Amino acid sequence: MYFRTQAKIDLDAVEYNYNNTRAKLPQGCKLLGVIKADAYGHGAVELAKFLQGKCDFFGVACIEEAVELKKADIKTPVLILGYVAPAFYDLVVKYDIRIPVFSYDTAKALSDEAVKQGKTVLFHFCIDTGMSRIGFQVNEESADVCKKICALPNIEAEGLFSHFATADETDLTKALAQREKYKAFVEMLENRGIQIPIKHLNNSAGIMNFDEYFDMCRMGIILYGLYPSEEVDKSLLDIKPVMSWLTHISHIKTLEAGREVSYGGTFKTTEPRVIATIPVGYADGYPRCLSNKGRVIINGQYAPIVGRVCMDQFMVDVTDVDGAELDSTVTLVGKDGDAELSMEEVSNSAYSFNYELPCRVARRVPRTYYKDGKFVKATNYMY
Repeated sequence: MYFRTQAKIDLDAVEYNYNNTRAKLPQGCKLLGVIKADAYGHGAVELAKFLQGKCDFFGVACIEEAVELKKADIKTPVLILGYVAPAFYDLVVKYDIRIPVFSYDTAKALSDEAVKQGKTVLFHFCIDTGMSRIGFQVNEESADVCKKICALPNIEAEGLFSHFATADETDLTKALAQREKYKAFVEMLENRGIQIPIKHLNNSAGIMNFDEYFDMCRMGIILYGLYPSEEVDKSLLDIKPVMSWLTHISHIKTLEAGREVSYGGTFKTTEPRVIATIPVGYADGYPRCLSNKGRVIINGQYAPIVGRVCMDQFMVDVTDVDGAELDSTVTLVGKDGDAELSMEEVSNSAYSFNYELPCRVARRVPRTYYKDGKFVKATNYMY
């Protein structure tokens, strides 16, 4: 099967990363797979189907992502990690979606909708231990509000979570302080007779750096074979990159000296050069800021980007690349022979980081899935 470009997803690597992470956790500790942002660009529905029966929960960012999974008949419980407006509570109740609760008014609205539909809804308290994003503040007043919420009909507190701000840094002092605040709030609730079945705090960096796991951990970036930062000790967890990004040479020609390449003529040949066109651009999610500085791999050899990256195409210099020809495979991210362009290298060159680039891979780039080294299926969002 031919693709203009493809984000190649290695399901064996997904399984490897899952198994190695699961092996770090104590028996009985649940594992939530974070598949928000279309599974960090890897395809949420396909990843959810693959991880059903492995992950105990899936985590997403918003109502749209949760409903997408439910409509795809995903049976694993889904927790939205971000704010959900009461306008969407009819969908929350209808599809049995877990949401974060961090105010009495929204909890009351959720309760009212659950009563209206004649269902009982599970939710997770969210507390702010240092991220300063969403969540109850850690104090006695917040604990009192939580007790009032627990008395509302048709809703039940299934979980309590917070989020580390600096667990991926060398200095873990602030992260440890967050953990102590989290434990203090658990104690405040217990003093009010509130027992939370699923307490979860550790994100990917927390899983790597800490050995206090509570009842569940949230596996995010490490699921995709990417480390949370350059500061974490990679020896703590062995993972494999999941996504490669491939395309082909769509045109090739020799330009004489003095020819300008791409918009603005920012690159000019000083001698005859062989220039190849690549049918990928910033509309596909490839960073425009790699103009005149990025590189690709062709036949196991690096080729520099020349000129500006266009919306749908860019050019590379293949003068010194042996065997470069029309339809030659081009690696934008990944390995080809001994040559490699990691997600980190490409991201850093684009003044970004390894979380952002895979999330930016556009809908018009098909995701192709491989298991045991063999093609399984392709997901094309456009047709």
